[in-house]
Amino acid sequence: MPGVKLERASRYRDTRPIGGPPGQGIFLNSACLIETDLAPHDVLGMLTAVENTLHRERGERWGPRTVDLDLLLYDDVVLDSQSLTIPHPRMATRRFVLEPCVEIAPDMVHPLAACTLACLLDSISSPHPYVAVVGVPGSGAPEVASAIADATLARLVHAPPEYAGITRLAAEESDADHRRWEQAVEACAKPLRVTRGATDPHGTVSDYWLPTVRLAAADTLASEPLEKLASCFEGLAATTMPPQVAILLIASPEVLEDQLVHPDDSVDRLLRLQSRITTALRCPDPADTMMPRAVVTIDAGDRGRAAREAVAAVEAMA
Repeated sequence: MPGVKLERASRYRDTRPIGGPPGQGIFLNSACLIETDLAPHDVLGMLTAVENTLHRERGERWGPRTVDLDLLLYDDVVLDSQSLTIPHPRMATRRFVLEPCVEIAPDMVHPLAACTLACLLDSISSPHPYVAVVGVPGSGAPEVASAIADATLARLVHAPPEYAGITRLAAEESDADHRRWEQAVEACAKPLRVTRGATDPHGTVSDYWLPTVRLAAADTLASEPLEKLASCFEGLAATTMPPQVAILLIASPEVLEDQLVHPDDSVDRLLRLQSRITTALRCPDPADTMMPRAVVTIDAGDRGRAAREAVAAVEAMA
């Protein structure tokens, strides 16, 4: 194509279909690295033109197709528009994407994961993968986590009762007893200790993410008790399994209003916490070992669809 220089291309790989209708044949997957002066949306237009030339038909989602060309990364650009999202929103857990990418560009950095593609592939290759389904109360995290565990035979860890109350702890005054927050951290950390289930190749799925407690506390506690909680958190976090993957469920105000699980919950408070969680996961500190490298964001508006997307994301790691 004019204005495009092909730098490298990977070999083709046979790949079993993920997430689509049953009875599909094997897919072929490959990746290529190009140099171009075209802007991201123009690259997308070029790919669509190639698909049309090869008679691409858009039928059932994830169904059989002649060809499917995706723009995965464009330098270090982060873009989220109605027509184009960069990096590709589901590439971080897809082995059939990462393997060919690492073959030709292992040191290319995923700007949201803050690590190289080789690091991302290594992360989802853990002998005991841990997937944390992350969402505020009302987002459907327990249902989505259960669907993943059912599909993958993973060990399922539900949030303890202390976790369910963190949004109500966050409604207290700023001098709230930080000991209650520490109890929540301790209860959440206990089932995620490194020694528990570490040899099971099916992995672990939890319907919560331990740092959520700390993020909720930041909305309430004054600086001194917050520092004490941070010290407690760091000590306990060092003994727990870090998740390789986070399934981030994003709920609209309307969904949260409809799904309030306790009369003392507040939609505004839940939205603030959701924003904190999203920022933490999408702008990770590379030195923070509790931050998963692979994050898949899913709309929580339709729980059935959200569960199907989450299962497909996790199955693609195999």
